[in-house]
Amino acid sequence: MHTPEIKKTARPLTRQDYKTLSLAALGGALEFYDFIIFVFFANLISTLFFPSTASDWLRQLQTFGIFAAGYLARPLGGIIMAHFGDLFGRKRMFTFSILLMSLPTLLMGLLPTYQVIGIAAPVALLVLRLLQGAAVGGEVPGAWVFVSEHVPARYTGYACGTLTAGLTGGILLGSLVATATNTVFTPQELLDGGWRLPFLIGGVFGIAAMCLRRWLHETPVFAEMQMNKALAAEIPLKKVLRDHRAPVAISMLLTWMLSAAIVVLILMTPTLLQKIYGFEPRSALMANSVATLCLSVGCVLAGLLADRFGAKRTIVCGGALLGLSANIFYTVLDSYPDWLLPLYALMGLLVGVIGAIPSVLVHAFPAQIRFSGMSFSYNVAYAIFGGLTPMVVTLMLKDHPLAPAYYVTVVCFIGMVTALFIKKPAPG
Repeated sequence: MHTPEIKKTARPLTRQDYKTLSLAALGGALEFYDFIIFVFFANLISTLFFPSTASDWLRQLQTFGIFAAGYLARPLGGIIMAHFGDLFGRKRMFTFSILLMSLPTLLMGLLPTYQVIGIAAPVALLVLRLLQGAAVGGEVPGAWVFVSEHVPARYTGYACGTLTAGLTGGILLGSLVATATNTVFTPQELLDGGWRLPFLIGGVFGIAAMCLRRWLHETPVFAEMQMNKALAAEIPLKKVLRDHRAPVAISMLLTWMLSAAIVVLILMTPTLLQKIYGFEPRSALMANSVATLCLSVGCVLAGLLADRFGAKRTIVCGGALLGLSANIFYTVLDSYPDWLLPLYALMGLLVGVIGAIPSVLVHAFPAQIRFSGMSFSYNVAYAIFGGLTPMVVTLMLKDHPLAPAYYVTVVCFIGMVTALFIKKPAPG
């Protein structure tokens, strides 16, 4: 069934469009901070929430396992929120996801450690991480759908790239807070309780993000479908799985590329820099902050390039450059540690190619089932690939010191090949 979405393509971006993009991106940054702050304190968490008798390698693997659990919970949360988002409105789910994210983050900052309550400590941490995963499962695809349906179709790449920059801005915020925490507190003070502060701050950020979204309006696309009684006549996910299997497959493989770039090169690398190359936490996190800032810029640039030259060309060219930069980074750094900042900044900018991927996912499904199609594809792929990536790379590192670069290069190649199969946008 045709929807009136295409009628908007001729108009330029308005002041209201920019306001919507800004508020959505800022809210996404505050919520995504809550989801990723965990990984910046992985070393401390492995010490505080697991038995001291276990080997350092095993505790690190267990910690990344709990981190991965957040990704494994994403499909369920995403599918449920997307179902109601397709039937009752994008904005409601866009706001609810914040509450589901901020409360577990706040509780993480209040959790007793293994020394106090034993095995209950990592179990409680796991439960809270699962709730965070369910929340982000609805937030990320819902945010892309929300902004793409507010702007003219020819600006979808820019809108999705801007929103992705906001989400990566949450990573930057987490990196800055982690850097500041490591600067203000001594290692012993962090172990004694300083590590809790970033999680408590995350709870406050969640409330702030919820307030921001009160100013947003329902998308014009959904509002008009609702007025014309053109909403999905059956369970949206059922239609996705029956009639749109090829778009699902393409979306999942591109999400693998997105997840590998973010998880390995942005989230895991600060810890790996300390473990493999012996960098101080403050130096690793500071370089990560610069790289993430460049990533945010790169996401917007990739979105603009996708609008101008097409997502297919942007992903193919950007993927090749990203794989090359990852190999240079991990190969050269051992001999030239002083190059950390410029090399990480360049790699961060090239990770920005992921900003072109959401526009492909948005265009892959018709409006009536867009939220469900995108959420299912993105979250299931992230649960499988993003969730297992930290453990796979950690296991590979036992035998291959360049494992992070090898893994990213292979996945980028898969993403480049997948991009060749991108088709024209789905109607409506």
